[in-house]
Amino acid sequence: MRRDTFIKSLAAMVAAGALPQAAWANTAIKMMIPANPGGGWDGTGRALGEALRDAGVATSVNFENKGGAAGAIGLAQFFNASKGDPNAIMVMGAVMLGGIITGKPPVSVTQLTPIARLTTEYNVFVLPANSPLQTMKDVVEQLKKDPGSVKWGGGSRGSTEHIAAAQIAQAVGVPAARINYVPFRGGGEAVAAILGGNVTVGGSGFSEFQPYIESGKMRAIGITSGQRVKGIDVPTLKEQGIDVEIGNWRGVYGAAGITQAQRDELTNRIVKATKSKAWQDALAKNNWTPALLTGKAFDEFVDRDFAALRATMVRAGMV
Repeated sequence: MRRDTFIKSLAAMVAAGALPQAAWANTAIKMMIPANPGGGWDGTGRALGEALRDAGVATSVNFENKGGAAGAIGLAQFFNASKGDPNAIMVMGAVMLGGIITGKPPVSVTQLTPIARLTTEYNVFVLPANSPLQTMKDVVEQLKKDPGSVKWGGGSRGSTEHIAAAQIAQAVGVPAARINYVPFRGGGEAVAAILGGNVTVGGSGFSEFQPYIESGKMRAIGITSGQRVKGIDVPTLKEQGIDVEIGNWRGVYGAAGITQAQRDELTNRIVKATKSKAWQDALAKNNWTPALLTGKAFDEFVDRDFAALRATMVRAGMV
């Protein structure tokens, strides 16, 4: 084959997403993290980037953080800048779905390409160590007396911790519309607000609060799982008489306009990354529950979760 003919054929294979694994591995992944540094999406994205390199399916990973509006700002930027790029991915999850329901941004995640669900993590509610409140029972008692005096700090409006706070209020007989919820654009901002006493109680994934819980700077008072989570010594809301259970899943989407072959290859790379030692170490370190789901099953899961979140938020008066 003549050299110019080979180059043209190679270019056509790239455009069609038909290159073999070895060629794909010699490319850089561009990862959008639609949140500020220090939060759950940031931790997930950077752990996934390390896993992609460890699995040998990417030579490098370039990260970009763009926080705000439950990921909607980063989502819009990713949509506009990455159309047709088979090496671009964006971290997302249940929080983004909630933000889309409440904020109705001009760009929806449904305009991108679903790749995989990666993990599920339950929310932990914490108090600053110097809080006069000691337990979730104390929080509930104050909530009943004066709902506005309890400032709930967490992720963007529509996040799983926002929904959980509304559900806690409903479960104890307080109208969800009366909760005083303070949203933050990233985990770092939320942590600072909790430690500074600017909110009464904070909610987020355990991995974001773990260093502060272990150092004694925060006191964990409840987790949103149905039963105790291995490795996390925090009582569930249910065992404290509050009938609330909600999980926070995280995953990745690809760019709009990529071919089915490119989606399949990108999915294969993500799956291989989840089998790497780096990813297994990240799961153990952060107490993430592996929840890999790809293809049609992932598409259908997102559709169901959209509908379930919307129904929950309507009942809680958030929509």
